[in-house]
Amino acid sequence: MTKAYSLLASLAGATLVAAHGHVSHIIVNGVYYENYNPSTHWYQTNPPKVIGWRAEQIDNGFVEPNNFGTADIICHRQATPGGGHATVAAGDKISIVWDPVWPESHIGPVIDYLAACNGDCETTSKESLQWFKIDGAGYDATTGLWAADALRANGNSWLVQIPATLKAGNYVLRHEIIALHGASSPNGAQAYPQCVNLRVTGSGSSLPAGVPGTSLYTATDPGILFNPWTSDISYPVPGPALIPGAVSSIPQSKSTATATASATLPGGAQPTVTAVSTTSTSKAVTPVPHYGSADW
Repeated sequence: MTKAYSLLASLAGATLVAAHGHVSHIIVNGVYYENYNPSTHWYQTNPPKVIGWRAEQIDNGFVEPNNFGTADIICHRQATPGGGHATVAAGDKISIVWDPVWPESHIGPVIDYLAACNGDCETTSKESLQWFKIDGAGYDATTGLWAADALRANGNSWLVQIPATLKAGNYVLRHEIIALHGASSPNGAQAYPQCVNLRVTGSGSSLPAGVPGTSLYTATDPGILFNPWTSDISYPVPGPALIPGAVSSIPQSKSTATATASATLPGGAQPTVTAVSTTSTSKAVTPVPHYGSADW
């Protein structure tokens, strides 16, 4: 192994109850979209209409494995649909940015799903959504890095690509880190699902079959109840198989916002995009690994 995981393992127990994070925004083709902010929006009577789903995660906390069979695992605790959506084209890449910096001890996979809303995602029922996996990265034995390590190295962000052949329509993107630092004990893994509403454009015809969110994982799945602190790691990424043509991770790179846009409301016109005025330049990031195998 290339990292001092034995030291991190000794520290993991002390951080089990600490707050960890949420998705602060996404960037699509240089355009910044604000996500739901649990630190502020939860307390507001009339929070702004954003693309992200509202959830009771004021502690930046997680969903525990004992609740994987409940609706909380779908888009986090007590989640309700976001009030608007972002428009993307099939084949577009979306940069998903977390806040605060993801803890180094919180190793684990990064997984992305889509589900068609069959109508406006802003009024959909989360229990009716059928999720299909479009990426799922775990552990790279060559570098000794977990997908969560790659996310942190990539400016605390993850790049996911919408399938190029996806049928146009309204979808929820479910992005998730599963922290495994305590996963060697029953109910020790920590799931951090984050959901945003998308309108996908294009001429594709593919609409993969999916599964309900409450069927994605169980508390005893091999990738959920798992000891990551061994010297010879062979990690099975949990959840259903990747859809045909998908890879575990596309090449990761950091995106820079050159404009901002508000969420589009159901039935509304596209929002005005405002250019970002800045004199700073983006910093180079260390390249992070990517693999075409679903086993990464």
